[in-house]
Order: sequence, then structure tokens, then C-alpha cells
Amino acid sequence: MEGWKEFLEERGRLHLLRRLSPSEDRRPGVAVRGGREYVDFSSNDYLGLSCHPALAAAAREALERYGTGTGASRLMSGDLEIHHELEEEVAAFKGTDAALVFNSGYQANTGIVPALFGRHDAVFADQLSHASQLDGALLSRAKLLRFRHNDPEHLSALLEKHRGAFRRALVMTESVFSMDGDRAPLVPLLDACRRHRCLFMVDEAHATGVFGPEGRGCVEAEGLAGEVELVMGTFSKALGGFGAYLAASRTIVDFLVNSARSFIYSTALPAPVIAADLAALRLCQAGETRGAELLRRSASFRGALRANGWTVGGDSQIVPVVVGGSARAVALSGQLADRGYLALPVRPPTVPEGAARLRFSLTAAHGDSQVRGVVEALGAP
Repeated sequence: MEGWKEFLEERGRLHLLRRLSPSEDRRPGVAVRGGREYVDFSSNDYLGLSCHPALAAAAREALERYGTGTGASRLMSGDLEIHHELEEEVAAFKGTDAALVFNSGYQANTGIVPALFGRHDAVFADQLSHASQLDGALLSRAKLLRFRHNDPEHLSALLEKHRGAFRRALVMTESVFSMDGDRAPLVPLLDACRRHRCLFMVDEAHATGVFGPEGRGCVEAEGLAGEVELVMGTFSKALGGFGAYLAASRTIVDFLVNSARSFIYSTALPAPVIAADLAALRLCQAGETRGAELLRRSASFRGALRANGWTVGGDSQIVPVVVGGSARAVALSGQLADRGYLALPVRPPTVPEGAARLRFSLTAAHGDSQVRGVVEALGAP
């Protein structure tokens, strides 16, 4: 249609437009694109479990028993015993009464918040909360207020000013932030929630499997198991599978089964996916994952980059190198690709203007020589 090309050029800046780049093959720490093998620093497969024999064997066994799909939502005929088995183990893993599996982290966050909160309520969200959390707040029609990133004092000031005007209130944050790699101050945030009668929701997507005893997450690492009302996480990152969970009280879970639209109106996850998720969870519980080792390697990597003069953030396995403009981030990513390293640029609107970055995700599959190699390839600013 006339005018659309000009509109898209203006809005999308086509010379920097993101494009899909399929890989012909991938395994933990490696991606093959255009016939070339790259060391992959862009994956969230933090523990390298996506190709673990235990997950593959569990998925094959479930495939032979149940087939490739479930054919219906869980409130119809798609509900399987294995879904409940996973939920029971998640609840035990997270120290809650119950858990509910969702088809993705996005569907969890956009289903939970609108089901529990509405137009007479308020949602107080960290300024850097994930897009799915913010979309959930917008879908709820609750009043959305943003507090400064990782700033409990600013949250307290907002609650003091606004909480009394609303029936119910939710405070939400990520425990490990997906683009900055830093951790939320969960204890003071929870204290603010208690003082102002708010529910607390923590997104553990990037913490599950890596932080805490047996990879149980930051909530458990800070001694808050059973204290946070809504703990959400995913199987699709460190656990190497797919899907998401909410760990909460039995009352909340039973309510969401009947009210969370993203749960009600989605076909149930196939049994092979659920079986792989269960296998990953059991590897964590058996102490067979390497979260602590991964965090030590990430700290060393972060220190080497800073020694070279880069602006580096985070205190997790996510290591952002902030370079400023989008064009520079794209150019640096290209230079690394020429050397055989895949570290993709992250640009606005995912991050603020002027804060484009290379986002390095370290995994347990990366060797020391690969980590040293990408530091050398990046050089100095």
C-alpha cells in the first residue's frame, strides 16, 4: 500500500532491522550458520542441558507412550498424569503448596497478572521488568506504576503515595534481569510489600537452575522460600526444555486453572516436553548441574572485559557489554562473527536508547579457551 514503505523506513530504520537467522545445527555452546561453526554466546541454555542424554531419553520414552501432541487444552482432554507429576515436583523444588505449568514464560506472565488483578488494582513494576510482565500488567487494566531499577526506597515512596487508592496491589520484578544480568534486592522489596499489603511476584526465568541450592533460584538462595506469593520461572533456559511454571499456594493455583486465559485457551504441552522438563529438574535435585561453576567463570569473564576497558554490567551468567549506539553494537557483533563468535547485539526498544549492547550468555558448555578467545577477539574499545 502507498506510504507503507516510507512509514516502515521511518519507524523501523530498515538498515538496522532485526532479521531471522536460522541455524542448520546447534548444540550447547555451538551454532552452525551458513555452513560455518560459531562459538555461541547468545543462548540461554545456561547449563547445556538441552542435549543431555537424560532429557533425550525421557522425551523418547514419553513420545512412544503418548505421541507428539496432546490434542486439547488441559481443561478438556489434554491433561495428563505427567503434567501433574511435574507440577508436584516443581512445588517441592520451590517450597510451595502447589505449582501450575504454562506453555511459555510469556504466557505465564500475561495470564497470571490479568487473572488476579483488575481495573481497581495497581501493579508496581521494576523499570527494567521483562516485557511479558509489563504486558501482563497492561492486559489486567490495573494502574501500572514503575519504580526505579532495583530501588526499594523508590518503591516504598510510590507505595506510600499511591497504595491507598487501590483495592489490591502487586509488586513484580525479575530476580536476575535478562538484559542487565544483575540481581534484584529481594529482601527489601519483600519488606516493602509487607508494609503496604502487596502481593510479591518474582520472575526467576534466568535464575532457575543456576542460583540457589540445587539451582532452586534466587528466592531460595535468599532464604525466602514460601515467603513470596508468586514465583514464576521457566524450563526453557538453564533447564534446557520448554514451558514455564508458577509456584504458589493451592488457592491461587486452583483459581488460575479457572481464570488464566493463557492457560485455559492453550493446548497442553506435549508429554515429551514435560518429560524432558522433569528430567532436568531431577538433575538439579541430584546436584548434577554446574551453576556455581558457571557463575565463577562468568565473574572471571566479566573481570577480563573490564580490564580491557569495556563497560560491563551484571553479576550473573548474563554479561552485558554496553557500547552505546545501535550501529556500533551491530558492527561489533559482526566483527566477532568474523572471528567465529556469536554474540548478538541488543538494541532499543529492548533496552533504552543509548544503551545498546552485546549480551554475552555464558554456559557450562563453554570452555576456558573459548572464553579467553572471545575476550581477545573483542579487544579494547
